[in-house]
Amino acid sequence: MKEPASDRTMAGLASRSPELASRRDSGLLVVDMQQKLLPAIPHADRLVWNIGRLLDGAAALDVPAHGTEQYPAGLGPTVPLLAARLPSLSEKRRFSCCGCDAMPSDWPARGIHRMIVAGIEAHVCVLQTVADLLAEGYRVYVVADAIASRSPRDAEIALRRMDAYGASLVTTEMILFEWCETAAAPEFKTISRLVREPGPEPSQGASA
Repeated sequence: MKEPASDRTMAGLASRSPELASRRDSGLLVVDMQQKLLPAIPHADRLVWNIGRLLDGAAALDVPAHGTEQYPAGLGPTVPLLAARLPSLSEKRRFSCCGCDAMPSDWPARGIHRMIVAGIEAHVCVLQTVADLLAEGYRVYVVADAIASRSPRDAEIALRRMDAYGASLVTTEMILFEWCETAAAPEFKTISRLVREPGPEPSQGASA
């Protein structure tokens, strides 16, 4: 018979829902946040800010992070504010990050089976990446306030499709708190600071 939750908690065996993200088996994937793409993205400054907070949280909680660049010779490099926070970047031509050597090869061996996905564009590279990750058996979390498209309608339909495929739609703060898990964590003050950080005023382009 399964122990009551209160008994398990008192015994130090508190369970955690598999629906929640965990720092222990998550990877953060930042898709194609490139200089020549961002000027066409609505509220790009806020998008960069949210992804920066995800990267700062990941660094504080030892969650591995990786970024991709779609044809950087034509679309430019990752914006400097994010490139400085990304420990690794890879180039690709395929829209999906899967199946083209754009993903870190050591992540499966490290037990990473939850993928936190952010970036652009929601209806192209993000959508195709999410669909492929789900097909490969990953549990995928799409950070809704950290993805975007040139057209808000495209982003809206992309979110609907990814939700229908089985991805979990989350926000930046949800992920930061799920990674942290408890206010008793040594990193809680860092995470608390990140969620209280004032964001930029919405704008049409990116100044990053």
